[in-house]
Amino acid sequence: MSGSIARLIDHSLLHPTLTAPEVAAGCRLALEYGVASVCAKPCDVALAAEILVGTPVAVGTVIGFPHGSAATETKLFEARLACSQGAVELDMVVNVARVLSHDWLLIEEEIRAIVTQAHEFGAITKVIFENDFLPDDALKIRLCEICTFAGAEFAKTSTGFGFVKGADGRYDYRGATEHDVALMRAHCGQGVQIKAAGGIRTYAQAQRMRELGCTRIGATATAEIVAGERAQRG
Repeated sequence: MSGSIARLIDHSLLHPTLTAPEVAAGCRLALEYGVASVCAKPCDVALAAEILVGTPVAVGTVIGFPHGSAATETKLFEARLACSQGAVELDMVVNVARVLSHDWLLIEEEIRAIVTQAHEFGAITKVIFENDFLPDDALKIRLCEICTFAGAEFAKTSTGFGFVKGADGRYDYRGATEHDVALMRAHCGQGVQIKAAGGIRTYAQAQRMRELGCTRIGATATAEIVAGERAQRG
């Protein structure tokens, strides 16, 4: 596939310890590398929008982050506020507990409500599954179908802050996997794009996700990924 990998990257600025100067520096780095967007914490949307106004780099943020357990009304308030402050991309986390409970009506209604709210501001919605918390593919497939029905622009693998419990009882981080990306691409409608996030730190990993059908990649290691691409291309 042609085109710089940078144009697929949503540069993540979501770590809870990031200060305002560090967020500003992250926005400038995103602009330098020509990424698709920055994904900033809700409290930093106005700052990111001020720095990136008039540039090709979009401003995104997260809704219901990181575990999706806020009430739908709270998520809608977050969405309205973020859009009013300049966000044009909303990465919302599904209510994981309700997914595990098979409360599909609530899940679909919530996603549809956020999508509708985003569209009022000309914004798009990316639905984060947090696949590390979902024990079987059937849950992920159902979410793909709901994203399609609800009109979401993207389905996204992970927050980057999830974990999975191993057979030994220890908790580990997994993030985006080739299996999940391929599964999501196969079961989302053609109008729903796929975003991989979590643990993507090299050009080889990012390129593999692109080969599997991702059109966005969430990453903090933007500089390393782009440097790897440049090294490979000589």
